[in-house]
Amino acid sequence: MTEIINLQPEKERVIIGGLSHKTANFDYTMNELKELARADNMEVVDRVVQNLDKMEAATYFGKGKVVEIAELAAGLDVKVLVINDELSPSQIANLEKQTKMRIIDRTELILEIFADRAKTREAKTQVEIAKLQYELPRVHPSANSLDQQHGGGGLANRGSGETQMELDKRVIRKRISELKQNLLTLEKSAETQRERRQQSGLPKVALVGYTNAGKSTTMNQLLAAFDQLDADKKQVFEKDMLFATLDTSVRTIQLPNKQKFLLSDTVGFVSHLPHNLVASFKSTLAEAADADLLIHVVDYSDPHYREMMETTTQTLQEIGITNLPTIIAFNKADLRADTNYPEVVGNDLIYSAKDPASIEKLAELIKKRIFADYQSVELLIPFADARVLADLEAHTNVFEKDYTEAGTRVKVVLDPVRHNKYQKFVLKEKV
Repeated sequence: MTEIINLQPEKERVIIGGLSHKTANFDYTMNELKELARADNMEVVDRVVQNLDKMEAATYFGKGKVVEIAELAAGLDVKVLVINDELSPSQIANLEKQTKMRIIDRTELILEIFADRAKTREAKTQVEIAKLQYELPRVHPSANSLDQQHGGGGLANRGSGETQMELDKRVIRKRISELKQNLLTLEKSAETQRERRQQSGLPKVALVGYTNAGKSTTMNQLLAAFDQLDADKKQVFEKDMLFATLDTSVRTIQLPNKQKFLLSDTVGFVSHLPHNLVASFKSTLAEAADADLLIHVVDYSDPHYREMMETTTQTLQEIGITNLPTIIAFNKADLRADTNYPEVVGNDLIYSAKDPASIEKLAELIKKRIFADYQSVELLIPFADARVLADLEAHTNVFEKDYTEAGTRVKVVLDPVRHNKYQKFVLKEKV
């Protein structure tokens, strides 16, 4: 009999905990913490909550609650406690000492998830920078007495009296500096790619929103509906899990009238996203910053969708993305019994990314917004200007072409830039 080997890593059993701070959305953040733990292959077996206005300086929880946690963990045989806030190095050290558990705060948990999900060199570099910046103030003195001080000796040593902890911090700072230089090189390469896409003259649309709102599903369904050529190969990864993917993907969507636009799927957001991580991912979100239109995808089925929208808006503002034309796309309407879809409300859409009619309606909205300034014209292009015809056929919707003695006569839809550039060839507008 063939033995079946389970290659799935065993889930880490954990307890989650937090202080309510007497805030209205506390349960929401705790449920989100549970989903974050699940995304990091953890099984949440219990949760502890304390109603305090502010955290205890030494141990985050009050003394009595710390004893309660230690007893609960011992009874459940759980070795890890995940906290719903970012803790100071001393709070982590004190809690670990008193509970005999490994303490993971919210920031470290998110960083672990990002480190596991990062696939491209750019994303891996960004995450490593953020992790090292998080670890830097948390470097502990070595328990080895031989590590406490080192005399003159090596070139890497500043001199007598430098502790191992100071050396460790200096190594981390040096590594951060090296990674930032590497990231600059990678960002230049990404910028070159963006410039090439800009030269195509195609409008740029970016999907933004909370993690697991359905951005990747929306992109894949648009590809399936309007890009029949190798659509399966162009699909982006999607999974019902927070931060299923971190890497920005860019695809070309061609509508039935041959008009094209670039669609990018960006990294999702979450409440209390670590500041260092947001700063590191500015370049990844550059596709959104350069967009002509944002599609803010919202999980309409989540009772906390308004808080999710606010988090997305705040994070975009933090990295300088403001005042861009935006369609609010309320996704997962199929999970709400009280909702009709697809339904256009002003400039926004209530829809389900899994519903073909919804995808058609979303495409109509996108088309209406990004092609509003495009014009149908008739051009006469002399044979000597064959490069102009080549540019039009490569980057625009040429829907009629006829060869005459004077040159090539074409009917074409032009973007504002090309309309101005090729004005001298225009025979008549709005053909």
